[in-house]
Amino acid sequence: MCSVCAAAGTILTREPYQMSGISDRSLKLGIEKVTIAREHQTMKKVVVGVGPVSVQDVVSVARHGAPVELDSSALEQVAASRRLIDGLASDPEPHYGISTGFGALANTFIEGDRRAQLQASLVRSHAAGSGPEVEREVTRALMLLRLSTLMTGRTGVKGETAQTYAALLNAGITPVVREYGSLGCSGDLAPLSHVALACLGEGEVRDASGILMPASDALRAAGIVPLKLGEKEGLALINGTDGMLGMLSLALHDIAILLKTVDLAAALSVEGLLGTAKVFAADLQALRPQAGQALAAQNMRDLLTGSPIVASHQGPGCTRVQDAYSLRCAPIVNGAARDTVTHAFNVAQAELASAVDNPVVTVDGRVESNGNFHGAPVAYVLDFLAIAVADVASMSERRIDRFLDKSRNNGLPPFLAHEVGVDSGLMIAQYTAAGIVSELKRLAFPASVDSIPSSAMQEDHVSMGWAAGRKLRKAIDGLQRVIAIELLTSARGIALRAPLHAGPNTKPVVDRLRAAGAEPGPDRFMSPDIESIVALVATGDLLQATPISLI
Repeated sequence: MCSVCAAAGTILTREPYQMSGISDRSLKLGIEKVTIAREHQTMKKVVVGVGPVSVQDVVSVARHGAPVELDSSALEQVAASRRLIDGLASDPEPHYGISTGFGALANTFIEGDRRAQLQASLVRSHAAGSGPEVEREVTRALMLLRLSTLMTGRTGVKGETAQTYAALLNAGITPVVREYGSLGCSGDLAPLSHVALACLGEGEVRDASGILMPASDALRAAGIVPLKLGEKEGLALINGTDGMLGMLSLALHDIAILLKTVDLAAALSVEGLLGTAKVFAADLQALRPQAGQALAAQNMRDLLTGSPIVASHQGPGCTRVQDAYSLRCAPIVNGAARDTVTHAFNVAQAELASAVDNPVVTVDGRVESNGNFHGAPVAYVLDFLAIAVADVASMSERRIDRFLDKSRNNGLPPFLAHEVGVDSGLMIAQYTAAGIVSELKRLAFPASVDSIPSSAMQEDHVSMGWAAGRKLRKAIDGLQRVIAIELLTSARGIALRAPLHAGPNTKPVVDRLRAAGAEPGPDRFMSPDIESIVALVATGDLLQATPISLI
């Protein structure tokens, strides 16, 4: 038996979108192209035109306040489709959404002098959300994505309508959108209606400083003229999947950071628990050619290269056969989550390239009713991601628990306590992680399997995609916290292995974590330490501590 093991004791439709398959290349497209934004960076303008905005564009505008600019050639297409709508408005034959009512009232003809009132009434009546305000970044993402659809020239709105949305974004004016109100079909009706209402100068908004005020006051202060809606415009402003797609885009950005970070956390746990890196060998991983698994294993392999701790128990005298699943199988679980992200990214790319409205102005000038507003594609992947998040967190929590159990942590003090019997160490930090994981399992129950008919059975099947997005945001927050607790635990465990120390690719991370609160010692107020590491995880700043670039 090697000396380290002996000391440890018992060892226990715009431009055609090309869908990519789940491959090494597509995974990198799905994760690596979603880069980590920095608030201190100068935000470049996001140009909105006929083509799709990107996931990174959504993050830049929604989270970091990047300005938007409307493409002039796209505005010409917007004007052309508006002329078509104006022509149909004068037709004595009814046309849905132009000269008729909506939903169950689709067969009711509306006289010309009542249509402006019809559009405004549609927005007012549909702005019926309830509950707490949703986050500013969610509302801004929704606004950008609705603007992107307006700029396709497939919705029939006036150019000044698109310009008003851009003006609100650039002025930092955020309409108040409520938690409840969307069934995800016809799109996110209530959330989009709250935004449209603000563009009419009605309802409530928060200005760039976050002050709550009437929309009329905010628009006046910013020099923005409230909209007066023409035929079809009210419908075009509220009929889309923009809320759920915005949350998916933000989630893809955040999960890309977290999956790299959980590879880092797992590698630190392997070091701190005297695990082996041999199982991450490339030839072993190639026997099961799952793309995400290969990348996660490569990350862990690279992180553990040159580790004195790992090397200290690799000799022929070490009798340990294999590590627990939470260590040995980490690349498989983390990799499966990456493959799920790749699929979600493909769906998001297709949706970002879509012009979702009903009715829609086709390229050849027809105005056709359709069902493209149904949120199922987005709702499904939002739910898939919540499942992956819960499972990644569950495995992370098992590694935390292993560190704290003296029968399984290979020679570390119980609970990593400074003075056993007097100090509790990280006992309750693990409770916190366990409580979060339990919540994540509840959040993993899919919203998209539910459907409650509405609109007098006209809308008899709905996606619940907005609800899927809302719970995914909470799940991502929980995963950040569980990973942070694992990092706190593993860094403390590695510190307690002295005089052995972490390898060249992990030691700078351990040092950063110890500076943030993972330093061993007598019991102290733990919550601030956890929160400081949560911040490092959420922003991606901790990834900058390692000298290697994780994939």
